[in-house]
Amino acid sequence: MPLPKPEPGLVIHYEYLWRHEHERGDVEGQKRRPCAIVVAVQNIHGNQETVVAPITHLEPQAPAEGIEIPLRVKKYLGLDDQRSWVIVSDLNVFLWPGVDIYQVPNLPSGTFAYGLLPPVLFEQIRARIEALGTLLTQRSEDP
Repeated sequence: MPLPKPEPGLVIHYEYLWRHEHERGDVEGQKRRPCAIVVAVQNIHGNQETVVAPITHLEPQAPAEGIEIPLRVKKYLGLDDQRSWVIVSDLNVFLWPGVDIYQVPNLPSGTFAYGLLPPVLFEQIRARIEALGTLLTQRSEDP
């Protein structure tokens, strides 16, 4: 199964590099996790730039901010039943498809996405990111 088309609201399995990891000099994330695509646009070089927000079980502590994912949405996406948040104050940007996208665990081979967030939840996430002016952690550069 090929990689899905990157679209806002799609939740993918991604090796996320947190800002604090990047600031200490790491170039790879420490854990693969669900991440929500926030933006997917073609840049001036014709490459697909994708911005993702991480999903975590750890409740955000200031200055981090997150939006809790309702349990019914987690069930729909096939995630566990623990509380989880989309972190809106820490984002990664990379060129699609990138080397950090992985198959979703425990699903058929070639499955790289959990599904789409409901539009109302996605809009809440997008609006909060826009209001914060969240900084991005670059993962890859244009050739």
